[in-house]
Amino acid sequence: MCDTLPVYFKDWDVVVPGELLAEGNYRPGSNVYKEDGKLYSNAVGILKFNRGVVNVVPLSGPYIPKVGDLVIGEVIDITASSYVVDIRAPHVAFLNASEASVKPLNLHEEDLRKLYDVGDMLVAKVISFERAFNPSLTCKEKGLGKITKGSIIAIPAVKVPRLIGRRRSMISLIKSETGCEVVVGQNGYIWVVGENPEDEDLVAEAVRRIVEEAHVAGLTARVMQMLKNKKRKKS
Repeated sequence: MCDTLPVYFKDWDVVVPGELLAEGNYRPGSNVYKEDGKLYSNAVGILKFNRGVVNVVPLSGPYIPKVGDLVIGEVIDITASSYVVDIRAPHVAFLNASEASVKPLNLHEEDLRKLYDVGDMLVAKVISFERAFNPSLTCKEKGLGKITKGSIIAIPAVKVPRLIGRRRSMISLIKSETGCEVVVGQNGYIWVVGENPEDEDLVAEAVRRIVEEAHVAGLTARVMQMLKNKKRKKS
């Protein structure tokens, strides 16, 4: 950013609709509009700059899919050729049998329930989405597919950027301090796998704190101190 262009907030500041964010040669991103060279917020949320683009990440609202998003969902129905998956979006998603695994199912010889059944949780990617249509998913990449261990945490999807943190600082901290594998879905489901339930519970406690204090400055340091104190007591 050029220092000569006025900016009235910094990353992670909370802003409200109609608030003047910046002036000059910045571009409006998500939940930001521009009038007469001035950028304003149109949502209650957290300000984020990205290469001259001003964005506001809302603090409330549903998950809206984007192509390329990693999501975690629940199989809620099975059709003749696809799985119906709840990804906490306004519309259910479809996982076609041809996208269900690296090795496609033979619909003439195999039952779709062999791979996923109703109630199963899975990790997938969004491969297509338009507002008037249901999202389409794939599980053909490495790391995607059925969840068979660990625990699932649900948070509001709009809090996911705060959980991940700037340059992935927050989620990296949680992983290193707990020793858990943590997969964050953009739709607000988090999959946690630890060596024991106590470590997974520690991740859940950190996540709850982040959700409750997402708008407060200095959160990363407080979460780090909390995790270290909990580990100290545990040992």
